[in-house]
Amino acid sequence: MAGSYVLSSNDKGQYSFVLKSESGSTLLRSEVYNAKASAENGIASVQKNSPEEARYERKTASDGREYFNLKATNGQVIGTSSMYPSVEARDAAIEATKADGPSGTVTAG
Repeated sequence: MAGSYVLSSNDKGQYSFVLKSESGSTLLRSEVYNAKASAENGIASVQKNSPEEARYERKTASDGREYFNLKATNGQVIGTSSMYPSVEARDAAIEATKADGPSGTVTAG
C-alpha cells in the first residue's frame, strides 16, 4: 500500500487535505480552500511536485522543532509538514513524501 490523500470539509463548507504515509502518519497538510475543486487541484500539485527535491523548503520553528514546506513551481506553498524533533526525522518524512506523494488514492475524510 502506498500513501494516500484524505480530502475533508469543515462545517463552513471549506476543504483541505492531508497526505498520509503508507504507515498512516500525516506527512503533509494543505491550506484551507473555499472550493472542493481547488483542494483537488492542490492534491494534483502535490502529486506532481512531491518527487522533486528542489520543491522542499526545510525549516526550523522558533521552539527548535523541524518541519518542511512543499512548494509548487511558482514558489507557492502547497503543503506543510508536521513538526519533527530532529533534522533526521524531518528528512525521513521528506523522503516518505517523495515516495508517497505521487499516489493517486484520494478518500473522503
